[in-house]
Amino acid sequence: MDKTILIVEDDEVLIGIYKEILELYNYEVQTALNGVEGVEKFKQIKPSLVILDVNMPGVDGYDTFKQIKEIDKNSNVVIVTSSAEFESKSQEAIKQGLIKVILKPILVDELLKLAKKYTELKLEKRFGDMEEVMLELTVKTNKFLKNFIRKNQK
Repeated sequence: MDKTILIVEDDEVLIGIYKEILELYNYEVQTALNGVEGVEKFKQIKPSLVILDVNMPGVDGYDTFKQIKEIDKNSNVVIVTSSAEFESKSQEAIKQGLIKVILKPILVDELLKLAKKYTELKLEKRFGDMEEVMLELTVKTNKFLKNFIRKNQK
């Protein structure tokens, strides 16, 4: 099961807290201290879930979210903010596929629920893809066998 979670947060204390909690439950946690680093790590690891801070120096969380969605439109991203001042941006981001906006601090049970839900969701998507591959492989194998049998019957 892919249990990789990317945390993009400029507060190293919060990163440490989230990471410690998630690793206790056997999630693999990667971190980035800003949006640019977060996008690069996202490209490398393709995590099941991205937990993204809004207020970061340089590229903010919403711009980072947009860049991640350009890379993978099916990515699972949650934005975390310490205030509700980004309401209009949040609504627009939700229309673009943002899972939800969470006010800081994230409660432990909410963090774990998100992690569980979206790592399992990615696994289900992968198994769905695998079913398609297996079906295609079965069809090709059947065609091969039919041709092989025809050639050897002559």
